[in-house]
Order: sequence, then structure tokens, then C-alpha cells
Amino acid sequence: MKRIFLFAAIAAFTIAPACSCQRTEDNKEPEPETFEIENLPEMVEIPEGTFTMGTAGSSGFNYDEAPAHSVTVSAFSMSKYEITNKQFEEFRPEHVDMRKDEGFSSKDDDAVINVTWEDAVAYCKWLSQGTGENYRLPTEAEWEYACRAGTTSAYYTGASLPEDLQKQQKNNRDIVWVSLEVGKTTPNAWGLYDMHGNVEEWCLDWYGPYKNEAQTDPAGPSIGLYRVTRGGSHNTPVEFLRSANRSAATPDAAHNMLGFRVVKSDTKAADLETYPAADYTPRYAKDVKQGKASWGSVSSSPVFEEPIYFAIKPTDGTVYYSHNHQPAVTWCDNGDLLAIWYTCEAEAGREMEVVASRLRAGASEWEPASFFFKVPDRNMTGSSLLRLPDGTLIHMNGVGRAGEWQNLALCARRSTDNGATWSNPVLVEPRHVKRHQVIADPIILSDGTLVQLCDAEAGGSGGTSIHISEDKGFTWADQWDGSTSIAGIHAQIVELKDGSLMAFGRGDNIDGKMPCSISKDKGKTWTCSASPFPGIGSGQRHVLLRLNEGPIMLASFSGNDKKNNAGLFVSISEDEGKTWSTPKLLTDGKTRTIDGGAHTGTFTMSSTQAEPAGYFCGTQTPDGTIHLLSSAIHYRFNLPWIKAWE
Repeated sequence: MKRIFLFAAIAAFTIAPACSCQRTEDNKEPEPETFEIENLPEMVEIPEGTFTMGTAGSSGFNYDEAPAHSVTVSAFSMSKYEITNKQFEEFRPEHVDMRKDEGFSSKDDDAVINVTWEDAVAYCKWLSQGTGENYRLPTEAEWEYACRAGTTSAYYTGASLPEDLQKQQKNNRDIVWVSLEVGKTTPNAWGLYDMHGNVEEWCLDWYGPYKNEAQTDPAGPSIGLYRVTRGGSHNTPVEFLRSANRSAATPDAAHNMLGFRVVKSDTKAADLETYPAADYTPRYAKDVKQGKASWGSVSSSPVFEEPIYFAIKPTDGTVYYSHNHQPAVTWCDNGDLLAIWYTCEAEAGREMEVVASRLRAGASEWEPASFFFKVPDRNMTGSSLLRLPDGTLIHMNGVGRAGEWQNLALCARRSTDNGATWSNPVLVEPRHVKRHQVIADPIILSDGTLVQLCDAEAGGSGGTSIHISEDKGFTWADQWDGSTSIAGIHAQIVELKDGSLMAFGRGDNIDGKMPCSISKDKGKTWTCSASPFPGIGSGQRHVLLRLNEGPIMLASFSGNDKKNNAGLFVSISEDEGKTWSTPKLLTDGKTRTIDGGAHTGTFTMSSTQAEPAGYFCGTQTPDGTIHLLSSAIHYRFNLPWIKAWE
């Protein structure tokens, strides 16, 4: 399976000089003063040599391990163990407060965790200053060469990893405690410990595709979005611990599955050979027109257009799996619609990627999907898109530390050119915890506050968290004060005219009815009561929109029976949610067979049956058209159609 990479133009990393001392009279810089370091890492000599890096013919989830290629590595030294708490905290004593994250890494000789790539680089610089020698992070090639220690098998132990080297090697929604004490497993032939598992390890390189040629001391692409991590960790399926497996993370990531080790080398980071990053523009981002579209007048006549597919299989080699689900949509100033959704084999999988499609202004069909966003080897559950009044688009996404979708960080990007290019991803809420599974359809309050809802729990009930930004999306904060949350997961929200917030959720039903939550303090506390609508369940996500004309619209489900008068309906409230119109099935009465994708599958749409399930999202364009997207289908209608009850 062909893989395509996307990089933003960012500055290549260089290490700053160790000392800014003034030059002497003979125009030479004096040697920087060294200082004593009590807990120096124990180093192992790694001989020069040549090995085959990567996996020949790799495809599917591990496409990025190909092509296998010959790499020659100069001699260097590598720390025998992962850097420990005791070693790192001599450099940064305040890190002691980060110990015991979910019980992990509490002792001096446990592998240090909760360190960003920048933290690891700063530690290397400190070691270099103190010793007068050159410490840095290993390149990805150095790491794999050292891990293999002359082997060509999946692990340095052979085709499999013995049980005594494994530490809860599976996806655990609630991760299971294991000791992270270094040096307690069997070392490889060169005397390096914990190269398979314990914690993932930061590498120096930007993440990018391999070159299909022999290389000497490569250091990855010159620019990128993510820094490589290697080795896998506890609470991770064993295949991610293989010598060739590649993972990566945003440089600001820090969690309890990620640490590092160091190398000592004559070659400084700034002197290593890099190469240009892959030059690729995905289909949705090509030839995007700029400027503002003329949307035309708002029709006073009922409109219901033929449903069309938006989740269309790629034609450009983009990775596309069997399960495509959980869309988000927005309109762009240039008249386009932009939709994103995840593609995967397993919803708790690390292979999950986010793809995009564009319905260009005036077009009658969506384009085939193309690559949108992926942090390598991380679960990517939950995406949203939001258009600001000035036309800026904000993309929010959950990013896992491994598989599963319970413990995620919140990541954000921005676009000022109708989604053609995006800023580098930033973890705006970096802790990998509950309450971060992004839900589509964020809103903007009347005072300019941005509101992003996220599932508070990973199960079918347990509430929804509310995150707000008061600086146009650059920083975000969870409003929860430890008391009440929005009832139900997958909640949707609107602002009422009195400034209160109203949200409807899935699950946590009250007498079988969908819960309605109200907050009068901007989401800090909530009161909950039964709505007039039936509760919804698995495979269903509703939409709640404030329409341009003023009413509030709910799109939800009257059941998931494919044969009876049931399915997706719309209802409006013209008195701020006090009363609602009679629900109207989202159908024009024609009988047609449609593939709803994901959990929905094939269903018959008729005068008595609408789509029985689907994860819906919605937006309304300036011409008054309401756009609802399910897991595969795009519906288009307007308010006059909703009001035409006959």
C-alpha cells in the first residue's frame, strides 16, 4: 500500500552553542567551563558497521518501514540504560513532581517519563556542557543499528519476544501498572538493556519516508512535523516493539509511555546529514481557490436535494482502511465544503488516520478522500472543524499515546487559506487523559469564546466535557470544576439568547429520553432534565445547530429499526428549546437503497424510513442550506423544507 507524507515548512533543528562567552584577543572562543555531574549515564561502545534498515516489502499498518535499505553507521557510544529519574532530575530537580503518573516511574532507577523532545535535547546539551563531550539523542538509524546488535530478525531475541521481556504488551483502555526500573531484562549482544519496550525513546530525527538508496550516517529529513520515537513501551501490542517499527510524536508530547536514552559521538547534531522532506500536496489541498464566494440568496421555497456520498475511496494511494467513521465538516469562504473523518481497521487501533474530502464550489460530487492528518503509530479518535468569523479554520483532534481512545491529548492546527495549508500541530491540552475525545461541531459564543466538546468517558455513557478558548483557539481549558458535566457522551451544544448553554447527549437517559443539560455559568456546572426526544445508542450521533434564521435544529433518531417508521429526524425550536416541532423524518419520500457506511451499512430510505444510524455532523452555509453528513452520506435541505410538514 502506497503511503504519502505531508510536511509543513518549519525550521530545521540545530543545537545552540554550548557557551556564549566572548572571543579572546586571538579571535578564538575559550573552551566552555565544565562542571561535575554526579549521575552520568553508563555508556556502551557501539562499533561502526553496515546493516539493513527497515523491512523489505512492508505494507499495511507498517508501510513506513519500507523500503529496506543499506545504512552504514560510524562508531558511537549509547547509554546502557534509558535515562532514569535520578539522572534527569540532577539536571531538572523539579521533574520529581512528574513522578508516579498513574503509578508509573516513582523510583530513582525507573526510566524517566513525561519528557518532551525539547526536554531530552536540553538534557543532552547539559551533559555536553558539564563533561566537555558531545552528547545528543540517537539518530533513528543509530537506534535501530544498536537495537539489532547484528541481528536481522524482528527482535534482537529472534522472531518473537520472550515473555520475561514483555510488560503488558496489549492495548489496555485502563493501562496496567508495571515496573519501569531499567536493566531488569535480558540485554542484547552489545549490552544494551530495554531496547524492546519499557518506554518508547525519543530520537533526533524528524519523521519522514525512507530513501530507497544506501546511506551513511543519515539523520532523517531536514524538516517535519513529528520527531521519531523507537522501541515501543509497556501497555502496547508487542509488534510495536520490533527493531524496525517506527513511531513518532509531536515534539511537545510527554506522557508515561515515553522516555529516552542518549549517545556520545564525535558528530554533533548540527553536522549530521539530512535530506529534503517529501514534497506532496494531498488532493483536497490542490488548486484551492482563494477569495470569498458569492453564495446567492436564501431560498424561501422548500429544498431537499438528492443525498450524495462524501466518503469516497481514494485514487491517489492514500491509506484507506475498511472502517470509515466520525466525520466533521465546515464551509470555507471560497464556497467549498471541507469534510474530514477517520479511517482504520479497529477503532482502538494505532493505524487510524484522518482523511479529508472537498466539495468544491459549484461541483456536484465530492472528491475522493486524501490524507489529512496522522501522528505515526497513535490513535487519532475524534476530529472537529470550526470556521472563525475572519475565515480562519481550526482543526482539533484527539491524539493517543498508543492505541485506544480513552486517554488522549488535544491537538490543534489552523488554516488561513480555506484549508489548503495548515500550521504545525500543537498539543493545546497535552495531558493524555480522559475528557479529550473530540466531538464534531464546536461553536462560537456571542462574546467570541470558542467551545469544543469532548467525550468525558470512553464508554457509552458518562458525560461530555466542555473546553473553551478565549483567544481565538490558541489556548484551551477544560471548564470542569470536579462537580457536574454535560449528561451523555457525544453531546452537541448551542448558546441560548439569555447566554445560557444547552446541550443534548447520548446515553445517561432519563426515563428513556435523551438528556438535556443547561449551564448558566459558561459550562462550569450543569443541571439536567429529560428532553422530549427518545434516547439514542450505539452507532448514533446527533446534531444540534443554531440556524442562521434563528431557530434551533435537532437532528436525531427515533429508533434504529430498519423496517418501521423510524430513523433520522429533524425538529426545530423557535422558543429557545422550550417546545419543539413534530419530528420530521429526513427523507423526501423516494424509495432508494443507500450504503450508510461504518456501523450503519445498507438501508432503504423511503417515505417511512430514514437513515437508522450514523455519526452525524452538520453546518449551515450562508445560502441557508443545511448540510448533514453521516458516516458516508451528505444530506442537503433548508428550513422551509423542515417547516413544510405535509
